[in-house]
Amino acid sequence: MSKMISAGKTPKIKVDTVGGDLSVVGWDGDILVKGDEDEIRIQQNGEVVTLSCGGDLALRVPKGASFEFGNIGGDASIRGVLGDVFLRNVGGDLSIRDAGSVTIDSIGADFSLRSAHGDLHVKNAGGDVSIRDAEGKVILDSVGNDLALRGARGDVKVNVGEDVIVYLDPRADGEYAVVAGDDILLVIPPDADATLTMQGDQIEVDLPGVEPDEDATERVVVLGTGSARISLSAGGDVRVSSREDAAEYAEEFGNFAGMNFDFSGLGDRISKRVEEATRRATKRAEEAMRRAERHAERHARRGRVGMSWTWDLKGGPKPPTPPAPPSEPVTDAERMAILKMLAEKKITAEQAEQLLAALEGGK
Repeated sequence: MSKMISAGKTPKIKVDTVGGDLSVVGWDGDILVKGDEDEIRIQQNGEVVTLSCGGDLALRVPKGASFEFGNIGGDASIRGVLGDVFLRNVGGDLSIRDAGSVTIDSIGADFSLRSAHGDLHVKNAGGDVSIRDAEGKVILDSVGNDLALRGARGDVKVNVGEDVIVYLDPRADGEYAVVAGDDILLVIPPDADATLTMQGDQIEVDLPGVEPDEDATERVVVLGTGSARISLSAGGDVRVSSREDAAEYAEEFGNFAGMNFDFSGLGDRISKRVEEATRRATKRAEEAMRRAERHAERHARRGRVGMSWTWDLKGGPKPPTPPAPPSEPVTDAERMAILKMLAEKKITAEQAEQLLAALEGGK
């Protein structure tokens, strides 16, 4: 099913439930809804459009749209939506690219964000998290596994269960707080102006003009005037470096090389899965329609044959009534196909009843 909805250039879209995967792409047209027709419910009140879908759902929406999502059962991909986005729960992976402000209650698996033009707040992410190029604040209340963060231009406050890599170019008076269950690697420019407050099992600072202190488990280092404030608290080790390739040479410190997550194709993969599921649903509906029509034709032929065998052939023996072909199990799709033919006035109500009876093995 494909349905176009006109709701202006900045519609407010509420998606209560998606049982499967979700794909959302911003474009210059109206709202385009794709999915299994039997699974989708749509309501519109001016610029407010409310949707729900029991299966997979694909949306093309105006770029200025804002979203409020309830529960997404599978994976989700959102691209090119510059309005605010709020998600209550995503059961699987989530990929967001080129969005406005983003607020998320819960993500069941991995999360990737690239290019956010507003604040980002995630209350809980169960898997790995990769964030690149966020213009506003980045707040991650709880990340279950690893975090890779690069290009944050606002304040940062994150709490991570395992390892963290952060590339920062701290701004004057900026505040950055990183808490990790295992190791932290911070990469900053050699001329950064910041106060570093660090604690961990071992602290290694590889910056120009900073003397090593191999025995320290807590340390404060002032760079320049110390304008930005950076706090690093690790259950494992802390390493601070100005080398861009620091993550590639950290085997002796932590397994950071595996944290260069590449989720770049996740959104495209989700979109393809949703499109393929929609194509399969459409094909199943068409096959169900053809099957129902074949049942109707067979039922009509049986009626004609039954009438011919009732003739009295001059008192002679009547040929036996041929057995009816075995009925195939009726499906919901076939019932919907019959109701659709009735609604489109291709058959009468009496014919619909006869056809349903035939499908269910009636006479």
